[in-house]
Amino acid sequence: MRYSLLADAYQKIEATTKRLEMTDHLVDLLKKTPPEIIDKVVYLTQGKLYPDFTGIEIGVAEKLAMRAVAKATGRSEKAIHEELGKTGDLGGTTQKFLKSKLQVQLSHELLTVEMVFDTLDKMAKSTGAGSMEQKISYLAGLLANASPKEAKYIVRTVTGALRLGIADMTVLDALAIAYGGGKEAREPLERAYNISSDLGRVAKTVVEKGLESVKKFQVSIGEPVRPMLAERLGSPEEILEKLGGKCVAEFKYDGERIQAHKKGNKVILFSRRLENITEQYPDAAELFRKYTKAKDAIIEAEVVAINSDTGEMKPFQELMHRRRKYGIQKAIEDYPVSLFIFDALYADEKDLTLKPYPIRHKALERIIQPSEHVRVAENLIVKNLEELERFFEKAVENGCEGLICKSINPDSVYQAGARGWLWIKYKRDYKSEMTDTIDLVVVGAFHGRGKRGGTYGALLLAAYNPEEDTFETVTKCGTGFTDKDLAKLPKMMKKHETLHKSSRVNSTLEADVWFEPKVVIEVIGAEITLSPIHTCAMDAIRKGSGLAIRFPRFTGNFRLDKAAEDATNTKEIARMYKGQLKKVIEQ
Repeated sequence: MRYSLLADAYQKIEATTKRLEMTDHLVDLLKKTPPEIIDKVVYLTQGKLYPDFTGIEIGVAEKLAMRAVAKATGRSEKAIHEELGKTGDLGGTTQKFLKSKLQVQLSHELLTVEMVFDTLDKMAKSTGAGSMEQKISYLAGLLANASPKEAKYIVRTVTGALRLGIADMTVLDALAIAYGGGKEAREPLERAYNISSDLGRVAKTVVEKGLESVKKFQVSIGEPVRPMLAERLGSPEEILEKLGGKCVAEFKYDGERIQAHKKGNKVILFSRRLENITEQYPDAAELFRKYTKAKDAIIEAEVVAINSDTGEMKPFQELMHRRRKYGIQKAIEDYPVSLFIFDALYADEKDLTLKPYPIRHKALERIIQPSEHVRVAENLIVKNLEELERFFEKAVENGCEGLICKSINPDSVYQAGARGWLWIKYKRDYKSEMTDTIDLVVVGAFHGRGKRGGTYGALLLAAYNPEEDTFETVTKCGTGFTDKDLAKLPKMMKKHETLHKSSRVNSTLEADVWFEPKVVIEVIGAEITLSPIHTCAMDAIRKGSGLAIRFPRFTGNFRLDKAAEDATNTKEIARMYKGQLKKVIEQ
């Protein structure tokens, strides 16, 4: 299959902001793709070569790619750098320079998808002495044979900035239409993706073996299950009513969520973003290995930083010192951890994800051997408000954020990759003013003035709407950023810049710079108000009004552990507003 077909499709997708049109273009591309390489086309369209959990990345920084572009186009690195400064898009810069290439090549080889994929694969797996030069050589070779349009998307792919605006759910829609008989096939495809986290394998299975084979997907050791997420409510009355009058209340620890896969004596740890973080937490991996009695298991836990002198839990920010590539041993000594285990998804060849919570929890208690640093998360079955409030106070006294209240009804299965009412977060702060932090997605920026000239004056932030798979603006934030934050923001956000507003962003404001919704930051504000400008929860409270965060302030916490889809959602903000309003009326 010629790579030019991908480039043509990518150009069409990038040119539209309409999601239905994007899906149509993607359906056309998938139908043209030979079955034997459908997985490769899906991965490339995701901007990767393999699922995230494999840890295989192309690993080409922009500066390195510029050297390959210079080699392929005959232009100087200085000229490329100057043009890049104007456009902010190395792919577009490459396309422009290849159109007026100084070096004339007598003959060139037509690029195929297989050729591009295999070359990028060699680049990703090139390590050791001389690997950087080898990567430049591989990339320059591809670009020398590429048309200007092909080169644009190859460079964007290797630098991790494809900028198509396509979400995984859009790919699932396209697969359902192209090979499942229609959008009604989306559900089994999504289930398969949620328990395998491998969109390429899902695509290859439905194309080669049909939808029935997709329905047979099983939870498997080594393939992380996309995590189940919780909704939020502001009062214990609402929580108990929603969960049928009784529930399990569980401590909500201020740590990092980890999914541990154990097979014999081998343990792999995945973050909530499905990245393999075993090397960053070797002590946690050893704790799982030693205190999990099941031979094979997939279990979820919060890993929490502990004060080795007092045994008290440290805040999440302290734990983030563990997320590093070097100096791991020193970090282990400075920031020791404990595990608080809260769910079992698989144990000794049994898939537990479709079992109710009580059955999963019994399995968890059976396979975990408690120790000083490994415990099942503290929990209690509560049947009334007094029990729930008392247990909440105990959680706070123990240094927790609050509670996760979980359904114990027969339908309380593990909803992989979904946010639903089977799990509900409860924090005291939701009852009154906005004293609780929320996680918002950076979708745009406004140029700074005066002291902030040359950087951003404010960021346009959005909440996630899971029903529409869109991001709705909720505030502009320019407070709380240190000089260091301001200096690094343009560089940090550069690879996410887009020429126009993403089709997934719902905004009435016109930002100076638009971004793909990728980066999540933590924000706190004074209150939530009605807004005729912002689109968050538009019409949910009052016709023609959305919701906005008033006087927002960046807390200093870049939520690198969260994907954009894990950010605070629009319904949560609407409920927080209603809870706040109720409190004001009562006073």
